[in-house]
Amino acid sequence: MRRGSNRQFTAIHSEGGLLPSDLLQRVAAGDRSLPGLDPAAYHLGRGERLNEAIARSWNRVRAAWQGFTEALKGLPDADPAIGLTRERWLGIIFQELHYGRLPRVSGLEIDGKPYPISHMWGDVPIHLVGYGVDLDRRTPGVAGAARSSPHGLLQEFINRSDQHLWGIVSNGRKLRLLRDNVSLTRQSYVEFDLESIMEGESYPDFSLFWLLCHESRLEGDKPSEFWLERWVQIAQEQGTRALNDLRDAVEEAIQTLGAGFLKYPGNHSLKQKLREGQLTGGNYQNQLLRLVYRLVFLFVAEDRDLLHPKDVDPSARELYAEYYSTARLRKQAERSRGSKHPDLYRSLRVVMDALESDQGASVIGLAPMGGGLWAPDCIP
Repeated sequence: MRRGSNRQFTAIHSEGGLLPSDLLQRVAAGDRSLPGLDPAAYHLGRGERLNEAIARSWNRVRAAWQGFTEALKGLPDADPAIGLTRERWLGIIFQELHYGRLPRVSGLEIDGKPYPISHMWGDVPIHLVGYGVDLDRRTPGVAGAARSSPHGLLQEFINRSDQHLWGIVSNGRKLRLLRDNVSLTRQSYVEFDLESIMEGESYPDFSLFWLLCHESRLEGDKPSEFWLERWVQIAQEQGTRALNDLRDAVEEAIQTLGAGFLKYPGNHSLKQKLREGQLTGGNYQNQLLRLVYRLVFLFVAEDRDLLHPKDVDPSARELYAEYYSTARLRKQAERSRGSKHPDLYRSLRVVMDALESDQGASVIGLAPMGGGLWAPDCIP
């Protein structure tokens, strides 16, 4: 398992901020300050290591994937492949996540409404459908997908049930962790693209999947004791503290950037406009504030993998990360002080110019952002 990494997970997506990207990074990096990441918390024996357990599971799951995909070729195109998906693929995954053989369940109802969910593990409903069944659409004639989408069925059940807080839904292509969600208009889940992980042989993504979906993350006398629920609370508390600290940080950033631009010998025009009154101190401060807001936006958008469109060319995303990202700037700022050279700020200007233009910049995968914050006259 990679430690201290700040990589973006291409096959893992957190929707609605359920488990934000920064927390996922902490889990992937084995952050010792985050509780519940030691081998004992995963019920490993004395002397066993997490990376060794994950590697063993990876080898078995890879073999299972090869056998499963070969078996799929023998089915008709219209076959939902429910039995094959459960027995030859998802069943093995859940064994490697230490759930054992999942108990089947039937007859689930709330106020007389039936919920044909396939399995139940403790207080966690687990709805498994076939490889040919869409998670987000109804599939007439398929149990557990006929009247509503598999995702919608499980989410509604969790929302209406007082006993169940978390759930899992999967069709073998993708697997999603769901939690009780009060919003009816905004989905909230963590999605693992199993197909991409296996076809791309992405071990780091599989490692994070294993760490997040292991049975130890969803066990306890009550759902509030689940490790996943504790991590959600930790993420929310960190977010609250960050908001409280943000005001002072913004003020300090304005002062630091403002002084830095004035100190840089190449900014003759800026200093002349301030001397002659063409640019007032208040206007200068407002422009600096907008620059700070732009930076905060980029920090959050990058960390949550929201800056690039989902269909962006991977090479453009890689070029952006290596030469233009604010993550790169932040890493450099942690290691060394700045210099008199403007090249790093110019690379940031490339990003901002792309977001404020009508065309974007396809070479680094950025589309126009629009809005007042990215207007050309926002920080002239």
